[in-house]
Amino acid sequence: MPSAPKILLLVAACCLPLIAPAVALGAQAASAKPSSGKSNGKKKGKPAAKKNARKKPSGKVAKKTNGKKRAGKKKVFLEKHVVAVKGNLPNVLSLGALVVDMDNGHEIFARKPDQPRAIASISKLASTLVVMDHELDLEGLTTMKKVDSEVARGGAPSRLLEGMTLSNRDLLHAALLGSDNRAISALGRAVGLSATQLTNAMNRKVASLQLRATRFREPTGLSPENVSTPREILQLLRAAMSHPILGPIVRKPEYEAHPVGRPPIKYVSTHRPAARPNLQILGGKTGYNDTARYCLVIAVAIDGRNYGMALLGTEGKLARFGDVARVVDWIVTHKAKLATATTVQGPPLPDGFPAIPDAATLPKRQNPDAAPAASSPPDR
Repeated sequence: MPSAPKILLLVAACCLPLIAPAVALGAQAASAKPSSGKSNGKKKGKPAAKKNARKKPSGKVAKKTNGKKRAGKKKVFLEKHVVAVKGNLPNVLSLGALVVDMDNGHEIFARKPDQPRAIASISKLASTLVVMDHELDLEGLTTMKKVDSEVARGGAPSRLLEGMTLSNRDLLHAALLGSDNRAISALGRAVGLSATQLTNAMNRKVASLQLRATRFREPTGLSPENVSTPREILQLLRAAMSHPILGPIVRKPEYEAHPVGRPPIKYVSTHRPAARPNLQILGGKTGYNDTARYCLVIAVAIDGRNYGMALLGTEGKLARFGDVARVVDWIVTHKAKLATATTVQGPPLPDGFPAIPDAATLPKRQNPDAAPAASSPPDR
C-alpha cells in the first residue's frame, strides 16, 4: 500500500491540469482590470496630449516658413504716386528748382531760382575744379591717411580705407561718381592743400565765376553752410562739364578704380537713376545732407536740344529723379510751345512741404582760416 506522501503527490499531479487554467484566467482578468482604468488613461490621455503637442509646433513652423504669409506681414515702402502735370506745368516737387534751355538761355521752369539753399555734395564740383586748377597729376599715386577719414567724419561709408593707394584719376572718379568724401580730402593733399586751404580756394574759385550766392564752409558738402542757388549750381555744373578732364567724368554712368595691390572698386554714378530712353545725360551731380535734403543738378539732351536742371530740397531719394522724368515728358509734349519759349514761373509749393528757409536764417560763415567743423549728416 502506498505511503501518505506518495498518495498526496499523486492527487496533486491529477488536479494540477485543472487548477492551472483557472489561475491563468484569473491573472488575465486581474491584469485586464487596471488596464481599462489607470493604465488606459495613461495610454489614451497623456500620449494623446503629446501627439497634439507635436502637431502644434509643426503648425508654427509651417506658418513661419510660409512665404506668402511672411511677405504679407512685411512692410513695403513705395514711392508716393505723383501726377505728372499740375497747372499745365511739370509737377516739380523740389523746393528750389530751375530748368533752362542751355542752347538759348530760356527758362522753362523756375521756383525760387535765386534763393540760397544748402547743396551738400554738389560742392564737390567746386573742389574738383580747384584741384584741377592746381595741376593735379592724374597718374600720380596718393595713399589714404587718417586725416582723410577725419575730414569725412559723419558722412556716408567709404571704401577708401586708410593705407590704400590709388591714382589721382581714380580718386577723381570716386569723388564725382561715388561722391566719396575721403577722396576729396586726398585730392586736396595731392596738390598740397589742407581741407581748410582747399575750402578757401573753392570760395575764390566761385567768386571768379561770378557766383555771388555760393559759399563753402568745408570741401565735401557735409556742412549745411555750403550753400548756393539753383541758378548758380547750373553755372557750376557748366564749368565742370566744359573742363577737358572733369567733363567726361561727370558724364560717365560707372567706373572701376584699381587700388594698388587691392581688388578693384566699382563706382556707379549717383545720378544714374535719372537715365531714361528719351534723354541723354551730359553731366550731373547729386547731394544729400539733413539740411539740404535730396539735391540734383544735371544737364541732358532731349531731341537734339540741351537742357539744364537744378533741383534742390527734395523729400525722398527718388523724388528728384521723378522731377527729371516729369520735366522731360513735359518738354517732349510741348515742343511747339517751347519754340517761342518764355520764362515760366513754377506753381506754388506742393502741399505738406516745409517752407524754404531764408538765406538770412542760415548759419553765418565763420573765419575761413579756421579748421572746418565735421558735420553729422550723411552725404550722398
